[in-house]
Amino acid sequence: MKTLKVLSLILILPLLIFAQVTQRNFLTSKFSPEFVKANLIKQSDWHPFPKTAEEWQNAVPENLRQNLIKKAEATAKKEIPNYTATLILEYVRNGNRSNYEAVSFARRKNLMELVLAETIESKGRFTDTIANYVWAICEETYWGVPAHLAVQKAKSGLPDVEDHTVDLFTAETAATLALTDYFVGEKLDKVSPLLRKRIYSETVAKLFEPIKDQKRYGWLNPKAQVNNWNPWIISNALTANLLIEKDEAKRAENLSLYLKYLDIYLNGLGEDGGCDEGPSYWFAAGASVFDSLELLDSVSNGKIQIYNEPLIGKMASYIYKVHIADDYFVNFADADPKFTVDGFVLYRFGKTLSDKTLMSFGNSFTQRAKFNGETFHELGFFRTRQLFDLLTVKEISEHKSDYQPISDAWFNDIQVMTARTKSGLFLATHAGHNAESHNHNDVGDFIVYLNNEPIIIDAGRGNYTAKTFSSKRYELWFTESEYHNLPIINGFGQKDGRSFAAKEVSYTEKDSSLRMNIAEAYPKEAGINFWNRTVKLNRSNETVEISDDFSFSTNPKSLQQIFMTVCDVDLTETGKIKLKTTSGKVAFLAYDAKYWTVSIDKPSTDGAEYSSFKTKWDGREIKRIILTAANPKSKDLLNYSIRMENK
Repeated sequence: MKTLKVLSLILILPLLIFAQVTQRNFLTSKFSPEFVKANLIKQSDWHPFPKTAEEWQNAVPENLRQNLIKKAEATAKKEIPNYTATLILEYVRNGNRSNYEAVSFARRKNLMELVLAETIESKGRFTDTIANYVWAICEETYWGVPAHLAVQKAKSGLPDVEDHTVDLFTAETAATLALTDYFVGEKLDKVSPLLRKRIYSETVAKLFEPIKDQKRYGWLNPKAQVNNWNPWIISNALTANLLIEKDEAKRAENLSLYLKYLDIYLNGLGEDGGCDEGPSYWFAAGASVFDSLELLDSVSNGKIQIYNEPLIGKMASYIYKVHIADDYFVNFADADPKFTVDGFVLYRFGKTLSDKTLMSFGNSFTQRAKFNGETFHELGFFRTRQLFDLLTVKEISEHKSDYQPISDAWFNDIQVMTARTKSGLFLATHAGHNAESHNHNDVGDFIVYLNNEPIIIDAGRGNYTAKTFSSKRYELWFTESEYHNLPIINGFGQKDGRSFAAKEVSYTEKDSSLRMNIAEAYPKEAGINFWNRTVKLNRSNETVEISDDFSFSTNPKSLQQIFMTVCDVDLTETGKIKLKTTSGKVAFLAYDAKYWTVSIDKPSTDGAEYSSFKTKWDGREIKRIILTAANPKSKDLLNYSIRMENK
């Protein structure tokens, strides 16, 4: 098959997004290399986690320990997952990345399960299997995934053993092996003293050395607003360095470098601490910042910490300000509408910051999940975080959550608004631009929920393939504005790029409204003079109101307005579209029947990029409601409203 010449957009986005960067340098301005060296607990003296069976007994409940051991017993019976050169090459041959990743990720997951069980019971029965996994992983040419090989000089689709580069999963692997060394290193020495030496030498070659080449990586660009790659990688690099680097001079030097790198992410945040990648990615971004800060705090006896900086608190509070209900979150761009939430890390972050709302918010998820340990280690990555989570189980079980969602939030930096009524009507909308990390062309989009159920939605992202992060990204329907709650003007949707942005943006807290001119998000060929959109939550009558005031130089040839939904749609009543949720609740979308005709279509779920839409919304079909103007005018004011039944 023809080789696909693609670059992973996830990797290169930090090179492309030159937003406002503020040189705060919280870490490097406060903690010089000399200070770091003087206040770093020695590697041999630092014990962040239990290491003996007795320590684990005191730290973690019995049922949880037994569940983790049972899981490892099942894992030990499996063959080590294996892969071939042609499996790696699938990414450039047909765009598939999932088959290779399934094997690679399973190796690391299985290893950590075995290591946890061995350190918890300390009987030695998993040690040989652990040694086999360690050796297999160390034998890998590349610890990352094929989708991230584009940064290497060779472009063959296979990793170049002479050109080590760092990606997310290189760092994840290094941290996993470092934790293995920490927990069972002495037992591995009895199998062979070369195992731990191999862990160290491979980590140096694959992570510690190549990460020093700052100019090579977009996620280390000090002039750019970088994305989750930065804190995600740095948190794992910190784990690896602090646990296995025995040369204290190198350990301190590496740590100072990683402080410099983490500052790059913090410098790129807006003053409100918003995450333009969305809530699901916040757990790889903001939560990874906390992972890093927690390690720094621990390894310095609290002397290296910046929790008192207001930006850290704002970054943390973002996650509950974009929560809708249950597992639903505001999901603009590539963020998922619904995902498994690590309530433990939220609780710990809130406790550290004395943010009782965040503590209670995190606790609400652990309580709703009725945590029993069976699914604890199924979260995937962020293994250092999960270990700190384990040590929180006893404490969090003693507290009950009294979390109450906030009524309004506004992030000026990413121009996102959320608002809700006491009766359960929820609205989120945003302005922004079309060059955000994981961008969709969606300036002016909005979503509406009713009593914890979706009414008007942002469909979210499909499956990641090579096409998702290529020049053909905006050929995928879920990235196009034509499949968001936006107008299609003279046949044109919005375009991607930083210049395609909202202007004259104003938020009014008093009436929970956002006003923006979205004309410049469209190409000039659309012929728009201005398009002033106002999205408002009217609490007095429990209604979401959308108003579009626009002007063209001549009458537009065509004009459509899109509404995306997973509700059952009833068009029987003229001027009022009936939207019925899974539970039977009803909302009405009102429009001017004299101006618009109505039709419905269903976006495709066929193909590698779209299959996740078959299950993403609890199996409900995504529908696109299309309003088409019969005789659009050159200047007009159009209104729509969404309200609950009997309101």
